[in-house]
Amino acid sequence: MATLKELKTRISSVKSTQKITSAMKMVAASRLKRAQEAAEAARPYAERMERMMASILDNPGALEGAGALLGGTGSDDTHLIVVVTSDRGLCGGFNSSISREARKQIRALKADSKNVKILCVGRKGRDQLKTEFGNTIVETYEGIGKAGVKFEEAQGVAANIIEMFEAGEFDVCTIIFNKFVSAITQEVTPLQIIPVQISDDDAAEEKQADAGPSAIYEFEPSEEEILADLLPSNLNVQVFRALLESSASEHGARMSAMDNATRNAGDMIDDLSMIYNRTRQAKITSELIEIISGAEAL
Repeated sequence: MATLKELKTRISSVKSTQKITSAMKMVAASRLKRAQEAAEAARPYAERMERMMASILDNPGALEGAGALLGGTGSDDTHLIVVVTSDRGLCGGFNSSISREARKQIRALKADSKNVKILCVGRKGRDQLKTEFGNTIVETYEGIGKAGVKFEEAQGVAANIIEMFEAGEFDVCTIIFNKFVSAITQEVTPLQIIPVQISDDDAAEEKQADAGPSAIYEFEPSEEEILADLLPSNLNVQVFRALLESSASEHGARMSAMDNATRNAGDMIDDLSMIYNRTRQAKITSELIEIISGAEAL
């Protein structure tokens, strides 16, 4: 059985930990509000851009002037997986859920005899994947979103992806990130960004919402010039959206994890305090018995 001094030291240690987790919870909560507002503000623009890409894909005339970013290279032998995680831990299963989905997709691609390359946004993704797929990690970005996600950071990541694509280093690019649902719920979302792919659900919702004939696009000055500017812009927007969603999800997951840790520390303090009081009472009782026995012996 632990001594009173050991119990007192442990209670003090748990109280110190509880103060830290409580402070981290409050910091995460304050950052979550700003990150959530930014993610929700970016969604309408990104979703509308995605719907416009869907309309262009439905227009055979537009595809004739489209580049490889929209129509693809005609092959899917090499896949680039962009894994968006955080640089720090203490956020529950936020990072492990992304790594789990990435492993699942990478193993499925390798089983299908595809070549896979990994680009990590966030140190935790690299650390969790390097043991099994270290030789396929081509680059890692760290420090993105440290002071809030900026569009320039997303442009930098997107520019690197486009550069690799134009150099013929991959055929298909998929970004995996956590979509923010609530402070306690994040949804792992894989999104193919090269070539542009629109899910059937999104296309069905768009057609149902329009309830009319699909749009017919006329390009001025030319399809090639407009799509040459529009397609990289769409990639920038989708990467920016993924980074914003991931940032909000990270703060929500950390706030939830620190709240649980604070509650668990409180429960542990109560249990240790009860044990301390019982041990102290037993020691006092034992000393009283010794004193009374000694007095009776005299």
